[in-house]
Amino acid sequence: MKDTISDYSRYLRLDRGLSKNTITSYRQDLLEFSHYLEQSGMKTYPNDHLQITNFFAFQDQVGKSKTSEIRLFSTLKKFYQWMELTDDIDVNPMNELEAPKKAQHLPVVLSMEEVVSLIESPDVSKPLGVRDRAIFEVMYATGLRVSELINLSMDDLHLDLGLIKTVGKGDKERLLPIGETAIKWLKQYFEKTRTNLTTRYGEKTAVFLNFRGQHLTRQSIWRMIKKYIQQVGIKKDVTPHTLRHSFATNLLANGADLRVVQELLGHSDISTTQIYTHINQTRMKQVYEQAHPRA
Repeated sequence: MKDTISDYSRYLRLDRGLSKNTITSYRQDLLEFSHYLEQSGMKTYPNDHLQITNFFAFQDQVGKSKTSEIRLFSTLKKFYQWMELTDDIDVNPMNELEAPKKAQHLPVVLSMEEVVSLIESPDVSKPLGVRDRAIFEVMYATGLRVSELINLSMDDLHLDLGLIKTVGKGDKERLLPIGETAIKWLKQYFEKTRTNLTTRYGEKTAVFLNFRGQHLTRQSIWRMIKKYIQQVGIKKDVTPHTLRHSFATNLLANGADLRVVQELLGHSDISTTQIYTHINQTRMKQVYEQAHPRA
């Protein structure tokens, strides 16, 4: 089964031209599916849709989120379509199944006080603390996705113009404004941290580097945020995406146009951006119920 996944990954890279991150995501989903099948005593991918139904029932049992299940379903649907094209299967069992329904919930966002608390939590007397502060400042100033942040190169920065360039989903390039505070911390990071790292380990194109002078990963950003969230005592389920959600929500709360926020976030569909207007409506209702004497 792992050989089949390798063949599929090659197809995604060479024929479909998908990004490395997207292919890695597909591969992880398929390895999870394959592991489940092996644990069930199966050595090939099933043609029976009941086996796949059992797999998704197992995902429910272990507490997998609906968002993750929807992604898994999409991965398997595309994978089985590819196997159908290559004549590896006679019958496509995914045609018998309906995709899991998306759970209706609003993303977690931080209040302005929590944003400030998180951003100011790194110890800036230490070189890596300066780096972490610069990362938080840039994430909140621009609303970058984590993948966009770690892939920022020095050539993408146009700080004299107050702009940075990024390439988002679908290889769509966009220019983003970046505020003076974030620029100040970036320059401090270059002076106090990055220069020492590149002097010791060699010049790198990536903006943000780890303590060995290497490219940061999504996992390292995740661990970094979890450490600081615990440090400042925020009880919300904060992920690297939470600063992006907070960026958008706070822009809209302060009067930004929805279309502008859509462009800043790099959303192809404005309905994706509209979720943040619902967050503000929910906040307004909570404030009303707390403040109005007869609510």
